[in-house]
Amino acid sequence: MSSDIRVAVVDGVGRLTLDHPPLNILTRQAMRELRETVAALEGDPEVRAILLGAEGKHFSAGADVAEHLPPEYQVLIPEFLDTVRAIRGAAVPVIAAVQGRCLGAGFELVLAADMIVVAEDAVLGQPEIQLGVLPPAACALLPARCAWGTAIEIVLGGDPITAQDAYRAGLVQRVVPGEAVVDEALALARRLARHSGAVIRLGKKAMLEAASTGVVRGLERAGEIYLDELMATEDALEGLEAFGEKRSPVWRHR
Repeated sequence: MSSDIRVAVVDGVGRLTLDHPPLNILTRQAMRELRETVAALEGDPEVRAILLGAEGKHFSAGADVAEHLPPEYQVLIPEFLDTVRAIRGAAVPVIAAVQGRCLGAGFELVLAADMIVVAEDAVLGQPEIQLGVLPPAACALLPARCAWGTAIEIVLGGDPITAQDAYRAGLVQRVVPGEAVVDEALALARRLARHSGAVIRLGKKAMLEAASTGVVRGLERAGEIYLDELMATEDALEGLEAFGEKRSPVWRHR
């Protein structure tokens, strides 16, 4: 692992940090490391949440523009979308902690997270249209996270939005002072990680399937996952039995 990505696991939270300040530019190498790190973290049964953050003043100013030029873009874009899919489809919840500038591909990575905490002075946006291109991941992710008109304005307007704008649009869950952004995101991750890892993974699976297949089929799949997979876990029974016995459950994460 190069210095582009830093990783640690503490108390069930996998901390994945972009570590190439000041702008944390997302090169193909960094994207590959992100995919590999997410795969390693979600493959660890002790990991119950992932915190995606960045070193320095800014989260990320986006991808390396030089890699967008022909013929590199033919490889870059599929690899970038694979990276976005890895984050969105991670087996455990991903919480993003965002400070400073979070633009272009950096914002797209954040949009792939399940929950987003931003510093009150953060600036977010998709300026790609100013270069005559589009943000492919944002085109798919934004309409699912906010009102259609807001998605159009961000992608086709190209102007950045403030943390407060993002909160009002429902894009982020928390807006906090800059010095508190990592602590707030970590607290959120730990709130999730206190629960059974097996149940967390099945819950995320059920919600992802519902989001991708529609509510009707999603309800069917959620029921199937509950009956066929959730109730086959040790932790589901442990939680129910502990409640009846008026004691704290002891999670085995399986």
